[in-house]
Amino acid sequence: MGLFDSILGAASGKSGAPGEANPLIAVLGGLLAQSGGLQGLASKFAQSGEGNAFQSWVGMGENQPVSSNQVQNALGSEQINAIATRMGVDPAIVSTFLAEYLPKIVDKLTPAGKIDPAANHQQGLAAMLPSLLQSLAGQSSTDGPARA
Repeated sequence: MGLFDSILGAASGKSGAPGEANPLIAVLGGLLAQSGGLQGLASKFAQSGEGNAFQSWVGMGENQPVSSNQVQNALGSEQINAIATRMGVDPAIVSTFLAEYLPKIVDKLTPAGKIDPAANHQQGLAAMLPSLLQSLAGQSSTDGPARA
C-alpha cells in the first residue's frame, strides 16, 4: 500500500455521511481556520524558523521544500495528531502529506503572490480539490496509468 493510499481513502469520502463536505477539504479548511487563515499559518511557520519557505510558497518564484519534521515543528504535534485522528491515518502520514502538498496548496491559494485576507480560502480549496485528488491518485497508483 502506497504512502498516500490512506489519505486517498479518507479524501474519497468513505464516511458516506449525507451532505458532508469532502473530508480532505474539511481537514485542510480546518487547518487554515485553526491557524488563523494563511496569515496565521505564515506566522506559525515564521515562529518555527520556516518563514522563508512559507513566503516562497506565497511568492511568484519556486516553492522551497519542507520536511515532514519542519511541518510538525511549525504546526505542532497536537494539530498533526488531530488531523491524523480525523482522517484515520498515522500522524507521520499527515506530516509527510502536508510537507508535500502544503506548498502547492498555499501557492494555489495565493495566485497574485501575496496573501489576500479577503479571499475565500474554503472556496479556493474546493476549487482545487479535483486536481489535488488527481495528483494523489497518480502518485499512489501502481496499477498503471490513471484514466482521464
